[in-house]
Amino acid sequence: MNLINIKQLKPQLKASSLSSINLRYMQDIGKQGIILDLDNTITLWKEDVLANEAREFIEQAVKLQFRICLLSNATKNRTAKIAGIYNLPYVSLARKPAKDAYLKALRLLNLKADEVVAVGDQIFTDILGGNRAGCYTILVPPLGPREFVGTKLMRQLEKLVE
Repeated sequence: MNLINIKQLKPQLKASSLSSINLRYMQDIGKQGIILDLDNTITLWKEDVLANEAREFIEQAVKLQFRICLLSNATKNRTAKIAGIYNLPYVSLARKPAKDAYLKALRLLNLKADEVVAVGDQIFTDILGGNRAGCYTILVPPLGPREFVGTKLMRQLEKLVE
């Protein structure tokens, strides 16, 4: 049984929003790829439309030649639909924080973990999984209040480790 090291729950960066992430700085420190969460990071929960801020973030990242992969616990159809907007690779039904899902995303990006930033809104899925895989992790606030009931419960635990 693997116990969680408390350090694995800490992001390298807490950003106030996607737009506050300095992508040029990320390039300066050697990052070439981005693993992006879906629900409440770039879309509202269960929605198929990118938030304006997410659209701008992705477009800036593409312009800077970052490789981007979506990584989500959402269904294949929904994840594929969002990924298709920018023709991005994706991993759906990821079972985050499963390390295997992150390793699959790294293979799709053809990058090493230390070259990739993992961005998401949840500590116990996005940050834990990204840290376990060896990525640079960035925590952003959720886009909206609607969430899966299990996520709402985990948010209470997140307050204990923040």
